[in-house]
Amino acid sequence: MITTLAAADAATGNIFQRLIDWTIPVGSYSVHGLEVIGILIGFASAYLGMKRWVWAWPVGISANIILFFVYLGALFAADERIPLFGQAGRQVFFIVTSIYGWWRWNESRKRRGVDNAAPAITPRWATIKERYAIVALWLLGTVLVHQIFVALWNAAPNPYWQPQWWFYWCDAWIFVGSIIATFAMARGWNEFWLAWIGVDLVGVPLGFATDYVPTAVMYSFYGIFVLYGFSQWVKASRASSSPDRVDDRVTV
Repeated sequence: MITTLAAADAATGNIFQRLIDWTIPVGSYSVHGLEVIGILIGFASAYLGMKRWVWAWPVGISANIILFFVYLGALFAADERIPLFGQAGRQVFFIVTSIYGWWRWNESRKRRGVDNAAPAITPRWATIKERYAIVALWLLGTVLVHQIFVALWNAAPNPYWQPQWWFYWCDAWIFVGSIIATFAMARGWNEFWLAWIGVDLVGVPLGFATDYVPTAVMYSFYGIFVLYGFSQWVKASRASSSPDRVDDRVTV
């Protein structure tokens, strides 16, 4: 049914739907082009984040906008895959959190008197209280978001697929963990890299299970990149003689 609708819409010349359904043949497999573009831009944002450049945030926002439509492609009859509401929803929260991070890193850069080519912040380890808050919010948030996702499903079930019991738990874990990781990055905490590892451990199998192969591959490579980025931030925090008190005064 969805395949028929997608084919019919493509024949009508709907540019938006064609863009979402645009695929690139790779051997016997076809990858979705827009998903690949969003992922590559996301990698660029991650690299800029590792360098602690302010441009990491606006670049990341552009990737979030693209991936929002990718994960909801089936709702527009432009994609045969399962719509990932958690993955799409977190793009919205990414944008909100990224605007905050963009502002905070820019304020830190100005207060420290450095130019755009210099790192905007000096990373630090989160305090014990902040670490407890991260763990508590992640666990409690996952339970709450899981219930919300299930309630949304019950209110408007999709007749074309039936989620397994683990589906919304995984989606909720990724949703909450991604928001926490992005917020921790905005605060300049080294732990944000570790949070991304926790997201990757669930994101990789979920991506393959729901046929979002480029996303799953992204999580796989991103996991390796995260370990490197983590080492760079830890090195930068050790190189600093004291915590970045100037940055910490940006308290919002």
